Amino acid sequence: MDVSTSNSFSSYVDGYHDLDVGNVHGRAVTGLTAGTNYYYRVRAYEATGPGRYSQVMSVTTVPTVGLIIHATFDSSITGRPNAAAIEAMINRAISIYESLLSDPITIQILFRYSTTAPDGTPLGQGTISQSNWVFYGVPWSSFINALRADAKTSNDNLANASLPGSALSANIKPASANGRAVALNTPPAMFANGTVGNGGPYDGIVTLNSAVPFQFTRPVSVSNYDAQRSTEHEMDEVIGFGSRLNISGNDLRPQDLFSWSSPGVRNLTSSGSRYFSINSGGTIIAYFNQNSSGDFGDWLSPACPQVHPYVQNASICTGQSSDVTATSPEGVNLDVIGYDLVSAPQTTAARAAVADFNGDGKPDYVLRNAGSRQTALWYLNNNIFVGAAYGPTLPAGWGLAGVADFNRDSHPDYGLFNPVTDGTWIWYLSGPTFIGNAYGPNVPSGWELAATGDFNGDASPDYVLYRASTRQTAIWYLNNNVFVSGGYGPTLPTGWSLIGVADFNGDGHTDYALFNSSNGQTAIWHLSGRTFLSGAFGPTVPTGWAPVATADF
Repeated sequence: MDVSTSNSFSSYVDGYHDLDVGNVHGRAVTGLTAGTNYYYRVRAYEATGPGRYSQVMSVTTVPTVGLIIHATFDSSITGRPNAAAIEAMINRAISIYESLLSDPITIQILFRYSTTAPDGTPLGQGTISQSNWVFYGVPWSSFINALRADAKTSNDNLANASLPGSALSANIKPASANGRAVALNTPPAMFANGTVGNGGPYDGIVTLNSAVPFQFTRPVSVSNYDAQRSTEHEMDEVIGFGSRLNISGNDLRPQDLFSWSSPGVRNLTSSGSRYFSINSGGTIIAYFNQNSSGDFGDWLSPACPQVHPYVQNASICTGQSSDVTATSPEGVNLDVIGYDLVSAPQTTAARAAVADFNGDGKPDYVLRNAGSRQTALWYLNNNIFVGAAYGPTLPAGWGLAGVADFNRDSHPDYGLFNPVTDGTWIWYLSGPTFIGNAYGPNVPSGWELAATGDFNGDASPDYVLYRASTRQTAIWYLNNNVFVSGGYGPTLPTGWSLIGVADFNGDGHTDYALFNSSNGQTAIWHLSGRTFLSGAFGPTVPTGWAPVATADF
């Protein structure tokens, strides 16, 4: 993508000349001037080289009404031959936050690429990147009241309900930007050398170690670190992440408000385990790092390569990338410490489910109350209601993704999915009665558990995964709750969604049922295992209706 103030593209906006934006439908462009006419064009590239430019398009900028991150590039960046690549990477990171958060504030960050800290001292051994930031001591009640008043999402409401009834410290120490996000008077106060005082122009400083093998474009090679991931990590700390355990005194940081060791039990120490939770410890979103060699506000990091290479992991791996999203642990954390998401993340929708729960050979309905998370079974005879029973109540943060007999006891079980942790959980039932549970495999970041069915004919239900960004599906073969193997299934067409799986053509293989919400059209994709064989249109449903499940009634 190219962006210019000239329709002849005789010059370019810094960082936007031949910018590799990846396989995307849109792109936020930052660092522009309000009330200015800009021109942009794009072109595709493949193994043989770049294609032709698109038609030149023009837009006129208007003042931003949401969050703005104003980047200042230090001479350690601007003086390098690859300055444009470094600045473009930083602008890409900034665009994520500006498109994610709507707080009407401007955050001032100085960016550096050096082997020294802002004060000129060498970076510590093993330091890949670091942040310097400003924090304020705000009286406990002042910050808690401001945080409660800022609640806008279901996550906020859940998190605020878990706040303690009495003060855990005299003050809370939010970062300067975090304070302004909840309407407190906490201006920038950091100077370029890292000192803090009145008139300091920055909220914080982000430094990438120039001696580290960083790569400024994606995909990242196996021998390089992802510079954008590290930049986002340090930006998170500048704008609010961090634990009291990394600063002096006993006052809490905002993140400490959501630190637990078990349901109902807080842990504000470096002993034992701590985890991030927004429902009083009931759901583990991410474990906190407890190793003093890293930041205590970071996530506990597994060995490389990491199954979940979250942005805020305490240690990172070469060849792996990730970003902050509305539903990532980082996005949830930003939300509950006072930042406002442009669109609030929703718990995975309770998918409609039907199965024979009372053993009469006829499918029944599974109902779910969104407010209480209570489930209920409605027993049917064809389309006739014949009885009902309450089922188990789902835990906060988990959605019902499918119903199948995972332990092969002839009773359907619940398959649950948590979109924040990417976890799956099987609840074993006997009729409506909960009799046990076991965690299933975690799905990769960006994917969701979309359906359950037997795709390899071994009589054990399998997972159907779906990735919305690419519309790709995948089949994970299971033995009860244990992952055996997996592979990609067909990619869904644009505008279509997967609403159920069943054997529609009687060939002994499970098929996909698809729905296009724009025109009400349904379709069946006949599969053999994971392989697409053929397709056929099904009936068109009336306006205002949508198919939500499949069964032989």
